[in-house]
Amino acid sequence: MSEDLDKLYCNVPPTKIRNREEKFRPARTTPFWETIADMFFFNMLQHRFHSMLVKNEELFEERNKDAATIFFAPHGNWWDGIVGYNMLRRVFHHTVRVMVEEMNRFPLLSRAGAFPVNKRSSQEAMKSLKYAIDDLGQNPDHGLWIFPQGVIKPPNYRPFEFQTGMTYIAEKIAKKYGAINLVPVAVAFAFLREDQPEVLVEVGKPIILTKDDVVGLDRHEFTHKLEKDFTEFCDNQLNDISKGHFQGYRQLFVKRVHWYRRIEKKLKGIGMKGSGI
Repeated sequence: MSEDLDKLYCNVPPTKIRNREEKFRPARTTPFWETIADMFFFNMLQHRFHSMLVKNEELFEERNKDAATIFFAPHGNWWDGIVGYNMLRRVFHHTVRVMVEEMNRFPLLSRAGAFPVNKRSSQEAMKSLKYAIDDLGQNPDHGLWIFPQGVIKPPNYRPFEFQTGMTYIAEKIAKKYGAINLVPVAVAFAFLREDQPEVLVEVGKPIILTKDDVVGLDRHEFTHKLEKDFTEFCDNQLNDISKGHFQGYRQLFVKRVHWYRRIEKKLKGIGMKGSGI
């Protein structure tokens, strides 16, 4: 393996490596910019993937509707944030909130609901956590899409290792504002029978934390429980995919088959009855 490939994954956050001052920019969504971002990020998925499939989205209705929601998902590639944005907007119909490292390099993302997190020090990171707590606590229609692993890991990396930031946010919101929902979301990217990959998203049952639930909460112990349960949840999704079990998925979109794929399918049917192809 080349030296460059050896450096694809690093456990040190980018902002800690760069070690620079980062101006904090709160998320500033407006209907106009949300419309622009909705079209742009959906078009990105449609251009690169054959389809996006979603399963068990109805479980989201079991949440505490008076409380905001934190959605947590694995982080194995660049597309994870784009998938999260589209899930929040097109499936859950929430205003987007997502932490983005080094957002000063992409300040326009604040218009799409992003806000920065600088992990070069715990003091810098705390600014983002406190912002998330008050923003979500005061706005139940806001959804925070978070990657609790903290950094990008190789695809299907195990075991899941969560940082405690998500638990910290959830605990403080429940204590200050009464309740918070935690929704696990398993995301897989797979080549099925088409020439482009497909995105498969499975929604888990909401975990509802109330003010009473967080009294005496051991943050590390609760985080480890989330890791264990999330590992089982994602492994079950991968096991279903490996066996070709796709019951319950619906198509958020499916791309029209390219002309050469249509010709290929017609050619397969000539003189090949019973081939199973």
